[in-house]
Order: sequence, then structure tokens, then C-alpha cells
Amino acid sequence: MSGNSKVKNVDPDCPQTELILKAAQIIQKGGVIIFPTRGLYGLAADATRPETVARIFEIKRRPFNKPLPILISDRRQVDDWTREISASALKIIDTFWPGRITLVFRSNRLLPAAIYAQSDKIGIRQPGHPVAMALVRSVAGPITGTSANLSGAPGCHRVSDLPDSLLGQVDLILDAGPLAGGAGSTVVDVSTGKVVILREGAVSKAEIERAFK
Repeated sequence: MSGNSKVKNVDPDCPQTELILKAAQIIQKGGVIIFPTRGLYGLAADATRPETVARIFEIKRRPFNKPLPILISDRRQVDDWTREISASALKIIDTFWPGRITLVFRSNRLLPAAIYAQSDKIGIRQPGHPVAMALVRSVAGPITGTSANLSGAPGCHRVSDLPDSLLGQVDLILDAGPLAGGAGSTVVDVSTGKVVILREGAVSKAEIERAFK
């Protein structure tokens, strides 16, 4: 891995500005990079471009009936990609963002169709990891927020664990060292105004329930 010229070491707490700008430029030009999130490494591409979204599905060998979540840099950007934000959604955002929870909203269908996987919903998260946040801010638009793994395989918390078949298809790898690992983000559907936990992860059901008491 150390001989892979695509791998660049990034400071997990204070990411180098020049390196983040380089990564953002790759994404803006249609490239795909691997980057650190709180627990696992992820695959980032421009979520507004159909060809780059299609590339994510190809790299991961991901079925097209599985939607892709997006990452945004500012909670105000939720309005850009959704039809409405319920009071319940705002409560979760205020309590738990950035990071740890992906919220599922009714979409406004302004992103490539593959993002939605034939549904009318979209998963959105504001990342909490400093590198992920710096990256999405520099891109100045939504990026894909899926894990860097082959579909059906576990996610990786070390770059050295990433499969060669995946590494060979990306344009840059930001290595922040071993990540926390563990469960991914909790996925909560707030599209109807109710709070429906689709996947319990970094935030427990009990924590969410306490937020509404």
C-alpha cells in the first residue's frame, strides 16, 4: 500500500488545505476518491453528475435498486434537495448533527435518478469527521456518502483493508490512519414527519427517544 501513488496521508484533525483542494478538484472534474468518515472509509464523487454517480455503482458493484446517500456541508443545504423538513427532522438535526445520523427525506428529484433508486426519497448527512467536512465544503456541492467497499462486503476502517479491485478504480485515496470502525450512521426516515429508524447504528434508538422527551 505504501507504494501506491494514489495514497496521500491526511491529518485527521487538521487536514492540509492543499491536499483537500486537490481532492475537491478531482471530484469536481468527475473523479472518485476514497476519504475518511467517523468510522469507515467512504467513496466520494460529485452527486450532481449522472456519470460520476454511475461510476460509484460500477466501482462498488452496487445494485441499482439501492439508493445512494449524499453528504452536505451545511444543514441549510437540506432545503436544496428535499421537498420539506418536518419539525421532527429539525429536532434530530439540532441534537445530533454533524455526523452519526443519516436522515431520509422526500426528495425534490433534482439529482441524478440513480441516487434515488426509483424512490421519492433521499438520505442526507452532514459529516462530522474533519476531513470529510473539509472535503464537502471545498467541493461546494453534495458528494456521495457511501462506504468504500464492494456491495455486500463489510466496510473498512483502515486503508490497508480496502480491496485492490476497488483501489484500482479510484483517483485518490486520503489516508487518515485507522478510523473508529464500528457501526455506521443510524438511518432515520423523517419523510412523513414521523421518526422511523431504518437502521440503528452510531446513535441508539434510546438516544433518539430521549431527544424528544
